[in-house]
Amino acid sequence: MQHRPFVIGSAGVAAAALVALATAMPATAATSGTASLSVLHGVPDLTVDVWVDGQRTLDDFAPGTLAGPLDLPAGAHTVAITAADAADASQPAIGPVDLTLDAGASYTAVAHLDAAGSPTATLFTNDLSEVPAGQGRLTVRHTAAAPAVDVLANGSAVVTNLSNPDEQTLTVPAGTVSAAVAATGTTDPVIGPTDLTIAEGADTIVYAWGSLEAGNLQLAVQTIDGLHSAPGGVPSGELGLADEGGSPAPWIAAAALVGALGAVALTTRRTAAQRR
Repeated sequence: MQHRPFVIGSAGVAAAALVALATAMPATAATSGTASLSVLHGVPDLTVDVWVDGQRTLDDFAPGTLAGPLDLPAGAHTVAITAADAADASQPAIGPVDLTLDAGASYTAVAHLDAAGSPTATLFTNDLSEVPAGQGRLTVRHTAAAPAVDVLANGSAVVTNLSNPDEQTLTVPAGTVSAAVAATGTTDPVIGPTDLTIAEGADTIVYAWGSLEAGNLQLAVQTIDGLHSAPGGVPSGELGLADEGGSPAPWIAAAALVGALGAVALTTRRTAAQRR
């Protein structure tokens, strides 16, 4: 797995990390001229409004929310971020800036805290390669203000020494496991345990977010299915908090946030194995 990190200035951080589209689109397979985008709000205690092309697309976007996926036209979108309930986008806290999405790609943008507890954002490129019959893909992403962690399945470490904002991917038999997150080298959970279903032919993506010091660590789960055969385009995803049974998020647009907290760094994580 290869990653290509980069950092941009504060004026573009929030808008480049998390994007919105003024016109809502159904979460169906993307065509060759679109990209798929999902968004996780993993910054505790921050609510913002998001404007795209001068229109408010998300009002009071709250922490703990998973949005999408949406099929967005490939190319640039102009995004501005304001304080919650601003009258218009004429005085944005961040932006306006443009974000370019590649056609045929699947992204998840995560606003979160870095290991030291400062706000940041990471744009992950999701792996759309096929999964062998009877297997599922498990992707674990560390987006919490916490040291390196181990991920436990049925009490045994399956991912070790994972640091923020890294990710690790495994191919495992489909089924349900008891999942927990513990400090590296320990088995005492700081998150969980909770039952996690690894679906056949799907990528089950688990995010650890929140703050260990603040005592608000949580898990969020994203599922990208349709990977057991060659789909016609980018598979749709299903989003939900782990402790809410993975129910789909009710949002119709993806969001931009984090900018109200000031200058932050954006690290783009890209996987090499993805289907165009």
